[in-house]
Amino acid sequence: MKVYSQENNGVLRLSFVGELDHHDAKSSMKTIESLIDEYLPHDCIMDLSGLNFMDSSGIAVILRVNKRMNDMCGKAWVENPAGQPLRVLDASGIDRVIKVFTKAR
Repeated sequence: MKVYSQENNGVLRLSFVGELDHHDAKSSMKTIESLIDEYLPHDCIMDLSGLNFMDSSGIAVILRVNKRMNDMCGKAWVENPAGQPLRVLDASGIDRVIKVFTKAR
């Protein structure tokens, strides 16, 4: 799994590409925490359009990013999940904790 980042005016966009599972969650979170420490964003967008698989470890990553941003008085949200990752998000009910924006169909 790869995490690409782009920062613009205090908004950090994290683009996830590949598969986010228990094998990749720990290293992905270390990368994300380093990016948050570097940029100190007020908003963090997690773009999941490049993910083709995610398990419950991906939910944990999203929740940790959300908590980290809340601790910094910032906001986080998820954009563009599709396919299997969207089904995992829907089944988890994570939208009660963090906003999830899907592409118009």
